[in-house]
Amino acid sequence: MDFLLHVYHGKTEPSWEDRLRLAWLNIAAVTRNFLLNGLDVVIDFVVEDELPWFIDQLSDLGPTLYYAVLHAEPDTLAARLRKRGDEQYLARSLFLRNKLLASPANEPHLLDTEGRTPEDLAEEIMNSDRFRVRNP
Repeated sequence: MDFLLHVYHGKTEPSWEDRLRLAWLNIAAVTRNFLLNGLDVVIDFVVEDELPWFIDQLSDLGPTLYYAVLHAEPDTLAARLRKRGDEQYLARSLFLRNKLLASPANEPHLLDTEGRTPEDLAEEIMNSDRFRVRNP
C-alpha cells in the first residue's frame, strides 16, 4: 500500500493530504476488485481515522473485516526500519505509534508484535473476535 502513497515523482506530486486521500481511494478500489473475484485481502497500512470510511466503501459486499493495530517498542521499530533501509521514516513511525496507542478507539485492537512471528500474529487476528469489525 505504501506504493500507492509514494507513486508520485517530480513537479506533479500532489500535496500530502491529496496523496493520502488518493491512496485510500486506490486501496478501496483494489480491495473491492479482489473481493469481487473471491480473494482474501490483507492491507498493511497505517489507519489513522479512515476505518469507518473504508468499512462504508465495502459495506455492499458484506465482507468480514478484521482490524489490528500492530505495534512494537521504539527500539524494535528502529531496528526493523534500519534493516529495511527505511531509517528516514523513524520519526514518523514513532509519532504514529504513539498516536495509535493513545487512541481509545484502538484499544481493543492493539496487538504487540514483540517476539512474535507473522504467522502467530495472523492466527491470533483471525481467531479472536476482538479484531473482527464487520460481519456479513
